[in-house]
Amino acid sequence: MGVNGVTEAELVRRVAHGDRAAFDELYRRTAPWLAVRLRRRCADDEVVADVLQETYLAVWRAAGSYAGSVTEGSAVGWLWTIAANRLVDAFRRRARQERVPSFPLVPTTAPAAEDEVMATRVDQDLEQALLRLPPELRQVLQAMVLDGLSVRQTSVLLGMPEGTVKTRARRARIALREALS
Repeated sequence: MGVNGVTEAELVRRVAHGDRAAFDELYRRTAPWLAVRLRRRCADDEVVADVLQETYLAVWRAAGSYAGSVTEGSAVGWLWTIAANRLVDAFRRRARQERVPSFPLVPTTAPAAEDEVMATRVDQDLEQALLRLPPELRQVLQAMVLDGLSVRQTSVLLGMPEGTVKTRARRARIALREALS
């Protein structure tokens, strides 16, 4: 049986059974669209290429988890979720690599004692304000600000609608602003 005219969901089911032609067709149909979506979130073509490769490798390995799910969503949505998670992983890897300490090229001067006291005070105030936030607001703020995730990625990560993520992010920012003023 050919793969033309077959839905993406059926292609994923066939991939789960090791059908290479179905995998090739799924890739042909979805890779250009997926690359465009990834490029909207990441300007580095090398990272996008790596994420695409990791995504389709994961699809080949995990197609059975989609094909066997009772609550089948869109196969393309499932594919995007995999890609978005791989992109987040790539961003985290890059952030860890950038955090590796390097030697300063120019001699640094020690900050003034007043600056150190003020920085410590601001850090403590911010930390206390964050701790006073309700957990559901804090986890949205952490995902979006500290982890750098988009609303959609935060929605997928936390398993809540995008509107709820936006509302909680707004409430968290308002609460922090009030706590710090």
